[in-house]
Amino acid sequence: MADEKDKRNILVIEDEVHVRTLVSRLLEKNGFVVRTAEDGLDGLRVLEEFRPDLIISDVLMPNLDGLTFTRALKNRKETKIIPLIFLTAKTDPLSMIEGINVGAKFYITKPFQAEDVLAKVKKVLSERGHRLE
Repeated sequence: MADEKDKRNILVIEDEVHVRTLVSRLLEKNGFVVRTAEDGLDGLRVLEEFRPDLIISDVLMPNLDGLTFTRALKNRKETKIIPLIFLTAKTDPLSMIEGINVGAKFYITKPFQAEDVLAKVKKVLSERGHRLE
């Protein structure tokens, strides 16, 4: 197993507690270091002290939704290169297109398969040149 310093950091932003817990446990079980946030505003606060290699975010959230969060992320010099995957219940094609247009690498709809989430996480991280074990 990789040393702690070799583990990839992932920020999960999700307002539904059970989904946030499920995704973070899945990722931790697969060797990732995970921090969580309950909405986009909380996600921006977490980014002040935690630098993730990847962000997984819901779209529909209170306070600051995923699309607005992503626009803020992509407008900041220090965070614009962080890749993002949307994990959301919004399944209509226009929402998917909007998600990709604001900068998401993938758009995963709920309910989701754990294997699909892991495969997409590993694909995004391998594209960035991170070694995966």
